[in-house]
This record gives sequence, structure tokens and C-alpha cells, in this order.
Amino acid sequence: MTKPVLSATTGEPRRYGADARSADATRGDLDLEERTSLRRVAGLSTELTDITEVEYRQLRLERVVLVGVWTEGSAEQAQASLTELARLAETAGSQVLDGLIQRRSKPDPATFIGTGKVDELRDSVLSAGADTVICDGELSPGQLRQLEEKLKVKVIDRTGLILDIFAQHARSKDGKAQVELAQLSYLLPRLRGWGGSLSRQVGGRAAGGVGIGGRGPGETKIELDRRRIRHRMTKLRREIAGMRQVRATQRGSRNRNEIPSVAIVGYTNAGKSSLLNALTGAGVLVEDALFATLDPTTRRTSTADGRTYTLTDTVGFVRHLPHQLVEAFRSTLEETADADLLVHVVDASDPLPEDQIKAVRQVLVEIGEEHAGTMPKELLVVNKTDAAGDLQLARLRHLLPDAVFVSARRGDGVNKLRERLAELLPRPEVDVELLVPYVQGSLVARVHSEGEVLAEEHTPHGTRLRARVGADLATAVLPFALAGVPLEDGAAH
Repeated sequence: MTKPVLSATTGEPRRYGADARSADATRGDLDLEERTSLRRVAGLSTELTDITEVEYRQLRLERVVLVGVWTEGSAEQAQASLTELARLAETAGSQVLDGLIQRRSKPDPATFIGTGKVDELRDSVLSAGADTVICDGELSPGQLRQLEEKLKVKVIDRTGLILDIFAQHARSKDGKAQVELAQLSYLLPRLRGWGGSLSRQVGGRAAGGVGIGGRGPGETKIELDRRRIRHRMTKLRREIAGMRQVRATQRGSRNRNEIPSVAIVGYTNAGKSSLLNALTGAGVLVEDALFATLDPTTRRTSTADGRTYTLTDTVGFVRHLPHQLVEAFRSTLEETADADLLVHVVDASDPLPEDQIKAVRQVLVEIGEEHAGTMPKELLVVNKTDAAGDLQLARLRHLLPDAVFVSARRGDGVNKLRERLAELLPRPEVDVELLVPYVQGSLVARVHSEGEVLAEEHTPHGTRLRARVGADLATAVLPFALAGVPLEDGAAH
């Protein structure tokens, strides 16, 4: 009798098909189960004798050593940056063994950390048995080559690590295209030729290099690779431009219906997806990991007084966000520039939340510069108050007096956040007094969904409304406008 296959997330027997999609299983739950079903564990052979013991074959963790260069700021900031790099490495599926920080005025142009520190790093790699070194910075192609030659192990930088995480977590078509474009932009100047890859492509009879057409330098393998990468990047840019047009059409539809939009922005793992779930019940994936969700999710909800608006969860930011990602995800990040309100989520449990705010605003400024320098209003929301101490919360309340403090996991402060959103959302501009026949019930419903109903009364001739609506809706209801005795606020619905 075979043993049941256990779920990687709950430890209970796994269900398939319709059973796996029970009433209480959200899309985020299913995504999380799928992601953890192929998790990497240390010391487990990939050659399994009894495949019923685990769900799938699991991959051995890479053993990494971290190294950073402290050029500015305080020692606490340098340590926080290396700690964040360790979390990024763990998110990518690695096991962090050691970390080194060197104090320098600027990175060494040849080896990033200097010759003496390279020898120390080499000893650390050998003693720990590491197979990868991750540098807390963006390495030039020359620095990458020098370090690999001296350390004799694989070397990657912070940008390459973040791109790897994005490649693992991208799910949608546009997300995968944007990540691939960013990866190719990063790879293009770092292509290297080894041995036969430097041979040249020549013409002539049967491409044998004999006779007319067979003389000349030809095209090396690395030049051929670069040309193919450029062609692929051109194709990806065309695809992303088409996806941008689709999003613009969707935004145009919401703008025509005068539905206000709110964009949730913030540092990675600050709790943006958790906040979206708390406000709308979206059920998107939530995981305590950096860059757990990349694809933007838009959900519709309404205020207490019945005004409809949309909430969009955007990709998270990080210190020194690679410029390739900013460029590739620019069409997605444009959602922030076109929103009516930005909800900037801050992690209350982070030791340096000020640096998080600075990093996010820096990217927002870059996006705003391409939109005539205009960015929507910003509402700071300090999340994860349940994970922060009283002293930290007191300091943040003094530092951010206008912020709303919430715990998306426990629900603390969510109702107050809804009230603040209702106050800051734009309101319709035109006051109208209407008598709508009962056969035009769809128009009354539209006034309720797109406008703000101040008073309503049902009469023998139809529904009498006093409402505040937008310009387009005011034109649509103009045939039913009337002048007379005004309705009193609080009339019966």
C-alpha cells in the first residue's frame, strides 16, 4: 500500500483536481503550494529510491559567501544592505555560509574589493566549502572575470541575483517578457568567448572557407550571439509595447467611467499583497519572501458611502533596484503615475524604514520625470505593527505623523485606512437633481456606482435623486434633470 503524498505547505494529504480547489482555497493559496512543492533543501540527493516520500525531486542548495563594499553611510546601513542580500540569496534558493564587508572610499576597479581582500575571500570560500560568491553591488564585466579567475568559483552580483528571483517568480505573459528583456540587457555586455567560441563564421563553397567569398575576417561566435540577443530584445520591446497598449485601453475604460484608482507601492516584503487582500479579499499570493509577487493585480472595491474605486498591487522596490528592471517594468510601473492616489506601504518591523521610504521615492521620481514631473498624492501606511516593538512604533509615529498604522495580518487599523482612502479619493464635481423613470433603472444604478448619492426618494413618477457626478455622467442624465423643491439629506432610500 503506497503512502499518501503530503502537501508541502500544510503537511496534510495533497488533493488534486476539483478537491484541490475547495471553497476556502484562494488563488494565492494554490500559487503558494505550487511554489513550495519544488523547494530546495540542503543535503538531499536528487536520486530518490522511493518517490512517495516527497512530492517532487528537490534541488540541492547552492552554498554562497557574501561580500560587500562599504563606501558611504553608517556601519548599520552597510550591515543592513548585506543582511538584505542574504535574504535575497535565500529567496533565490541558496544557503548563506558567510559574509564579508570591506571599508573603501570606492570599489576597486579591477576586483571590486582589492587584491588583499580577494585572498581573504578565497580562504573563506575554501574553509566554508562554498560554490558561489555574491557581491553586494553591480560588477563590471572585467571585475566579474577577474574575481572568477582568482576565486575559482562562480561569481554573481546583486543585479544578477535579483534578476534570477524575478525569473523564478514571473507568472504572467507580460511579466515573463519584461524579465527576459531585463536579463538580456544585463547579459549583453557580459558575454564572453571561450576557446572555439572565438572561431569565425566564413563563406565560400559549403562554408568551407575555400575560394571566392571564403576570405576575410567573418563573424565570431560571440558577435553572432550578440546579434541574436539584440534581435530578441527588439522583438520583446515590440511585445511589451503591445501589452502597454492593452493596459492603456483598460485604464481608459476606467477613466471614462470616472472610477478612481489607487496604486499600492512600497518596498519588497512590506506587505502590499497582504494589504490588498485585507481591503478587497483578492486572495493573491502572500509569502514572507522578497519579491514574492511580481505581476500587478487590480481589484475593485467601494467606500462606505458607495463610491467605487480600484486598487492595484504593483511590483516591490529594493535598494539599488537594477536599472534594467526599472526600464523593463516601466510599462507596469506607469500604473503608479496614472493613479489618483498612491498608498505607500512601509514595513514597521524593518530596522531602517527611512531607507526603504527613500528607495521607493527615488524610483517614483524617475517614473514621474517621464510624466511631466507629476505624481499623484501619497498616503503613507505603516504595516506590520504587530511585528514591531512599542519603541519602534513610537519613533515612527513621531517620524511619520500623517501615516496610517495597520496590521494587514490581524486587521488592526484597516477600517481607519478605508476612511482615509474615502477622504483622499477624488469626488465627482457636478451636483444634479434628477427624476429618473423606473424604466431607466440602469441609469440609477450607474449614478450609485460612479457618483455620490446625497439623497434619494421613490415617487409615483420615478426615482428622485440628488447626487454629485462626473462631467460625462452629468451629460448622460441631463434629460432627467429637474428644478424644484430640493430633496432633504437623509431622504428614504
